[in-house]
Amino acid sequence: MLIIGPPGSGKGIQAERISEHLGIIAISTGAIFRANVKGQTPLGLTAQKYLDVGNFVPDSVTNNMVRDRISEADAESGFLLDGYPRTVAQVDYLDLILAGSDRKLDVVLELTADNDELVARLLGRAKETGRSDDNEAVIRHRLELYNEQTEAVVAGYAQRNILTQVDGSGGIDDVTERVLYSLGRFAGVS
Repeated sequence: MLIIGPPGSGKGIQAERISEHLGIIAISTGAIFRANVKGQTPLGLTAQKYLDVGNFVPDSVTNNMVRDRISEADAESGFLLDGYPRTVAQVDYLDLILAGSDRKLDVVLELTADNDELVARLLGRAKETGRSDDNEAVIRHRLELYNEQTEAVVAGYAQRNILTQVDGSGGIDDVTERVLYSLGRFAGVS
């Protein structure tokens, strides 16, 4: 399973709730990047340059990280990817990874929300966490990049008939209720 949506749409929180409900692991590329940045690893130092200005980390770094992570034992019975893939090239790479282990995506959940609400959420998060990549200019740039680069990703999954869209606005519990209802319509996901 995959969860996508613009920055601030609540992917991380919903991913945790979905993974708990389904008994699968949630794999967040953002969390992995932040852990590497905090640990000052070579990946973290490379990622920091891109994250600080609101750009996506290059596919080569991200693809290898995801490939390694979904090949771990705890992902064998299923997983939920949060924040990947964001580009058509990453979709193609993920398809190859999954095909190599005779797996495929069952469902792609897209959380949607109004840009002004997303900016407000992310500015609030910046105050709480002190994240260097959450100021208004960077947030708006990230939203533009998301819209430009993931529009084709969303369209591709819609063509495969595995996309479900859920309004990510409002309270967390309300969004979770809408998400679980929407996921219940897909075979293999309950």
